[in-house]
Amino acid sequence: MKIVLEKILVPVDFSEASDNALRYGKAFAEAFNSELHVLHVFEEPVVPAWTTEGYIPALQSVREELEKRARQKLEECLSAEEREKFRAQLVLKTGSPFVEIIRYARDTDIDLIVIGTHGRGPIAHILLGSVADRVVRKAPCPVLTVRPSEHEFVMP
Repeated sequence: MKIVLEKILVPVDFSEASDNALRYGKAFAEAFNSELHVLHVFEEPVVPAWTTEGYIPALQSVREELEKRARQKLEECLSAEEREKFRAQLVLKTGSPFVEIIRYARDTDIDLIVIGTHGRGPIAHILLGSVADRVVRKAPCPVLTVRPSEHEFVMP
């Protein structure tokens, strides 16, 4: 059986964990001559409402500035040479990270997702959940999870 990876998706949140996952994604894209998709999901910011009813969407100007910063960071993920080499797609979506990652992987026929995991302890995991865990369970393709302190592959 021959493994073919035409499209690789690396979701990024600009953390050390996602930086490490991106390094792995680039290595796989190079090894398999794959297209590399780098996705950042921008969560809609909210500000506390002055009522007991919860939260209201952030002011439009604040939202636009945060989205602009996210787009700039996304652009910095790959150099111009890497974008060309990997036929890269840099994508910014708004919504829930888990939902948008799965949706994007399905809609674009992704062959492999390489995602960083923060490696939080069991209590934090229970309380906060994990985007990576949910992606592993629901993804339409194989998922490689990478921890920030993961060992390196050694080239022969």
